[in-house]
Amino acid sequence: MAEIITGITRRGEEWTPEFVTDLDQSTCIGCGRCYKVCPRDVFDLVERETDDGFDDDYDDIEDDVVMVMAIKDPMDCIGCSACSRVCPKNCHTHSPQPVAA
Repeated sequence: MAEIITGITRRGEEWTPEFVTDLDQSTCIGCGRCYKVCPRDVFDLVERETDDGFDDDYDDIEDDVVMVMAIKDPMDCIGCSACSRVCPKNCHTHSPQPVAA
């Protein structure tokens, strides 16, 4: 079994960073909270076409396009999970990473 990256907090407690691995654009509302709280350049706002079953709140949007967040550079993620703590729709998936050999 691979060893997982762990660290020690200033209190001396063991901490395992969990890195962003996915963002569910079907539930994202494009609020930008994850973008604003991220200390790195991990996220970007992108256009997504709406589907026929999308929420009626978007009926007035031209061309059936909404803005949602996307993972721009997952390698910049430092594993703080701040994005998932501020997301009102729980769009982010995180996982610990193994120590590089």
